Amino acid sequence: MVLALIAIAAVGAGCGGGGSAKKSSGGAAAAPKRAAPPLRRLSVATAGRLPAPVQLPATAALPDGSVLVMGGLDARDVSSAGMARIDSRSRARPIGSLPSPLHDAAGASGAKGALFIGGGNQTSSDAILAVSPSGSTRQIGRLPKPASDVSAAVVGATTYVVGGYDGAAGLRSIVAIDRSGRARLAGSLPRPLRYAAVAAVGGRVVIAGGTSGTVAQRAVLSFDPGTGRVRQVATLPLPVTHAAAGAVAGRFCLIGGRGDSLTSQTRAVWTIDPRSGARRRVASLPTALSDLGAATVAGGIVTAGGRDPAGTVHDAILRITLGR
Repeated sequence: MVLALIAIAAVGAGCGGGGSAKKSSGGAAAAPKRAAPPLRRLSVATAGRLPAPVQLPATAALPDGSVLVMGGLDARDVSSAGMARIDSRSRARPIGSLPSPLHDAAGASGAKGALFIGGGNQTSSDAILAVSPSGSTRQIGRLPKPASDVSAAVVGATTYVVGGYDGAAGLRSIVAIDRSGRARLAGSLPRPLRYAAVAAVGGRVVIAGGTSGTVAQRAVLSFDPGTGRVRQVATLPLPVTHAAAGAVAGRFCLIGGRGDSLTSQTRAVWTIDPRSGARRRVASLPTALSDLGAATVAGGIVTAGGRDPAGTVHDAILRITLGR
């Protein structure tokens, strides 16, 4: 799902993954670099509550530090058109609705608001919507093909949409969207990938886990927008899909998720240094969760909602910050 963002459950449109990832789709892997000093820990705290429980929302940080939570599935596993805005004090309030109920979409930060990209309900959508801070929407473009189960991250002024599902098959595409809503193919993944955890770190798009076919993945990939190349930079300790992601202190942060089973959610929060591949478990969520929304903001990461191993959908707003 994921600004540096994010973005996310087999409940609505299925999931998939399989096989080991290649080190590169465009040449030899770069030589390992020395890891930055490790983060000892991160702090995870419940900071507020959403207006209603949600899973698989699209999330995006706004310029003022607030976060939009858009669409998703509600507690009955029904697609939602609702939108909420979380302010800097983690107070959330409803602010309008999408043109139609959708889940499995990607959210991304924009110059003045946010983007809501793709998503699914009975079918997958190709719409790229601009969403204002007050919750009004307008369509500004279209994806090359309809796509749900997508994740996104922003590098510079460009949003990169990773993988997804077109209603018939998983996608390998990395699609670039400029500020005007124009979309183009920017790169290709080693294999079709859905529900990956994605965030921008150091001018690259980092892509962790996800599903390809029906199997959760372990590869952590890095996409270079300048060259269009994808290479593997790390391997997760276990296969993970339906996780959230953000960036903190120059590292990729992988939050929750699950394996192939719908009831295999984890509490783990990992950081990965994409320069060296070094990984470290640095925190635990209060509850094992998959299908959270996440957005990177000043000082850390905000997450919204999620689904636990019992199938309960949550309304918690969590803040993940550097430990003291």
